Amino acid sequence: MTRRATLLFAALGLAWGIPYLLIKVAGEELPPSTLVLARTALAALVLAPVALARADVRAALPALLRRWPALAAYTGFEIVAPWLFLARAEQDLDSSTTAVVISAVPAVGVLVALLAGRAERLGAAGWAGLGLGTLGVAALVGFDLGPGQAGAVAELAVVVVGYAVGPAVLVRHLSDLPGPAVVLGSLVLSAVVYVPIVLLGPGLPTAAPSGPVLAAVATLAVVCTAGAFLLLFALVGELGPVRATAIVYVNPVVAVVAGAVVLGERITAATLAGFALVLAGSFLATRRPANRPEQPVPALTVDA
Repeated sequence: MTRRATLLFAALGLAWGIPYLLIKVAGEELPPSTLVLARTALAALVLAPVALARADVRAALPALLRRWPALAAYTGFEIVAPWLFLARAEQDLDSSTTAVVISAVPAVGVLVALLAGRAERLGAAGWAGLGLGTLGVAALVGFDLGPGQAGAVAELAVVVVGYAVGPAVLVRHLSDLPGPAVVLGSLVLSAVVYVPIVLLGPGLPTAAPSGPVLAAVATLAVVCTAGAFLLLFALVGELGPVRATAIVYVNPVVAVVAGAVVLGERITAATLAGFALVLAGSFLATRRPANRPEQPVPALTVDA
């Protein structure tokens, strides 16, 4: 990789690796729905002037509006449901454990594509990868989690499925539109959806959150959402869409280390075993056989 590509890769790995830590911090004072509203609204405000400065994004807006059902489906699977359930799950789980479970998304995405008839047969290595990923999650559930955390694990299952289905919707219905236009549209739509949810539910905070919580929300929105997508577009331009997918194997490493260093979360043998199995499974399930020509990957998504 060039020096620019290396810096972009490292920056994106950090931006998509620390959200789990930040969600944990913000969740100490903010309800999950309020956190999602703050994150999506602020990210949309930051991304809007950058995205709308591009002529291709402005030209794509009418087509994006005409395809509002597809945009709504993508937004629901990729942001509206996953970010809420992720914040809820982290009220009961360590951020590092959450990141390891979410790292199963690439393998589940392959399974979703297979069930939808949009992927080639997995072969022995692919099925072995799915098996290893499942075994890794089972190791975490069986050895690293308490009985009262089953609900949080179920919430993470919703997140994983949403992150796996969202790109499939994007590829099928929106892949010909500029990425910044789709991302901006999904963030705006998510914020609009969460305004009544927050107002009718927990309501807006009656007092200003603490400094660490405000910093966590701002970093989530500016760095881990708006900034991360801009980094992604630049990285794809440097490396191409296929090689850029390697970023999904860096994010959980950053998340586990951040949780241990900043929050003092324990890294148990079960965590390490589950981590190794899930990443190995995702690699095997998504790797390209030697006799198959390389195909472009039309979509990458944020992991948290």
